[in-house]
Amino acid sequence: MLKDHNLVRHLDACETMGNATCICSDKTGTLTTNRMTVVQSWINEKHRLDKHPEWEELDPRTRYLMVECISINSGYNSGVLEPSQPGGQRSQIGNKTECALLGFVLDLKQNYEEFRKRNPEESLVKVYTFNSERKSMMTVIKIDRGYRVYAKGASEILLARSNFILGVKGPKRLNAEQRDDITKNVIEKMAAAGLRTIGLAYKDFITDHPAENEVPCQENVDWDNEQILREGLTMIAIVGIQDPVRAEVPEAILRCQRAGITVRMVTGDNINTARSIAIACGIYRPNANFLALESCEFNQMIRDNKGNVDQKKLDDVWPRLRVLARAQPTDKYVLVKGIIDSKIPKNREVVAVTGDGTNDAPALKKADVGFAMGIAGTDVSKEAADIILTDDNFTSIVKAVVWGRNVYDSIAKFLQFQLTVNVVAVVMAFLSACIINVSPLKAIQMLWVNLLMDSFASLALATEKPTEELLKRNPYGRTKSIISAEMIKNIIGHALYQIVVLMILLFAGEFFIPRLNDSVVYKDNQLEKSQITRHFTMIFNCFVVMTLFNEINSRKLHGEANIFEGITKNSTFCIVWVLTFISQVIIVQVGDVFFQTSPLDYRHWIICFIFGLGELIWGQLISMIPTPNFSRDEPDYNEGNMIPEVAIEMNEEPSSHKKSRIVKQMETAFSPAGDSEHPSAITANASQREVLSSKLVRLSKQKELESTLISQKEFMQFRI
Repeated sequence: MLKDHNLVRHLDACETMGNATCICSDKTGTLTTNRMTVVQSWINEKHRLDKHPEWEELDPRTRYLMVECISINSGYNSGVLEPSQPGGQRSQIGNKTECALLGFVLDLKQNYEEFRKRNPEESLVKVYTFNSERKSMMTVIKIDRGYRVYAKGASEILLARSNFILGVKGPKRLNAEQRDDITKNVIEKMAAAGLRTIGLAYKDFITDHPAENEVPCQENVDWDNEQILREGLTMIAIVGIQDPVRAEVPEAILRCQRAGITVRMVTGDNINTARSIAIACGIYRPNANFLALESCEFNQMIRDNKGNVDQKKLDDVWPRLRVLARAQPTDKYVLVKGIIDSKIPKNREVVAVTGDGTNDAPALKKADVGFAMGIAGTDVSKEAADIILTDDNFTSIVKAVVWGRNVYDSIAKFLQFQLTVNVVAVVMAFLSACIINVSPLKAIQMLWVNLLMDSFASLALATEKPTEELLKRNPYGRTKSIISAEMIKNIIGHALYQIVVLMILLFAGEFFIPRLNDSVVYKDNQLEKSQITRHFTMIFNCFVVMTLFNEINSRKLHGEANIFEGITKNSTFCIVWVLTFISQVIIVQVGDVFFQTSPLDYRHWIICFIFGLGELIWGQLISMIPTPNFSRDEPDYNEGNMIPEVAIEMNEEPSSHKKSRIVKQMETAFSPAGDSEHPSAITANASQREVLSSKLVRLSKQKELESTLISQKEFMQFRI
């Protein structure tokens, strides 16, 4: 698993991940590349879609404030290095969002280091670092006539805190109508195109003769009062940062959905950005009755009048929730806990969650499996996690699911093999003791069967490498017995075959097998000679050979016909199987008194091989027998245990679910036209994004409004 970028801290998390039914994933760095670049900008009331502005065309005061805001109001450990070779990419060091903004400064042919030299870190009056509550970062510097506060953060939040914007002719007062216009025509269009929108703003505290957008102050300012600092800002610019979806993520999410795992995105980004990225990843489908909510909407829907989480209300929301935007760390914890505590599914949901911040620790602890980011994650989040993703990539989570299912199946394979051996040995010992008062299998022989051979078998069956087939079934569920109905059928069927063969050899072998009656074994149900006999050796050898061939049958758990599929890829299995057989030949042929065996000739070995090959043929016959449902806890995924993601992916719907007018509009809006695809920052040009993104936002909001009116009863009918 470490080679697949999964550093496992708690071993039990491996098997638990194999039964995961829900993954709550972050967006930045996990679903996206976390290599951000500024691709759009809104400066001096002009929206630039396809190219950066020229330095000379910007208002001198605006461009100075913008570059100084980006350069100073960021971590001084963040930086961008020019490529060492022509045509290469810049190297980003530190916070990726800050690196994107610093790269924007370099694209304007300016040097952010010069601004930092004029304002060294120790000269900064106050720094308010970014956190989930502020949704912004602020830095206070000293200027000639007072102080200046620079702010950067979520564009819609900074816009709501701003009373002015910088136009071509200087500061202009903002009113509610202008705010709505900027939100609709700038922020929402950028966000719907899959861009993260960042606002840049400032506020001056001036000691004498302040301008309209400046605040009068005394020499001593209460810097602990953030409310005074962050209100009444002047907006400098809004930039759209592209964080491309990892190329392999959409396919990985589709694999999860086909495996019966629901993927949810929990992010701090704008709702439109989050929705657009979720659509590009395949998490959210506007025509699939799913929800994309912001934190405030989510909490309004799940809390009672006293502000406490109501599990019943949460149960109305989480099954359809696919995107949670502007999420607080407490929202992630509430969602994880609510899914785990829900009584809607027959089998309790097994929840995995990703996190990289200190505030994510409670959710990582509460989840059945917590994934921390190895690159971007804090030490606190890593301590709280069960598995650390060393590459911060969602596809590594899918690999953890595959390994978890493989661990579970490996245990089940060995149990299937081990129980068959034990059933045969116990029944043979009991019947022979009752009939002839002695067991044909000696104690030293049983020691070989139970200790050496079963140890080898566990090594062989446990080293099967995971395959893609593991993701083509639903999770087993937490309450399902590890011994399935198919396994019980196989154990009983193969044990019956071996017992019948061994009993025939015991009582009738000397009549049809040549040179087997070298001594009398029993007479009148009483043992007559106690010396080593070829007859008993034949029974012991046939038992071991049939067990060896049944080891091949045990590689499959679900009635697969091709039991040899992939056997050559497992070199450990082949080596162990051959070594076990060679050891058996040595024991039989030269074991003599120590193993109480008598050498067999080639005819005896041929007969043993025939009975061993019969195990393979018998296994094919058993696989054709319908499997009875022995377990009441077997999860039935056709009865509403989870939303049928695969049916949605294949555009299939239950007949009882009728498409609404909005859904039909959605399908028309997002249906492919020729070679065009969904408008995203990656696959479409600016004109496509602008035309189609507004349609996405409008229709998605209408669909969500309609979706919230669906009752739980109707939803359960949809799930069934």
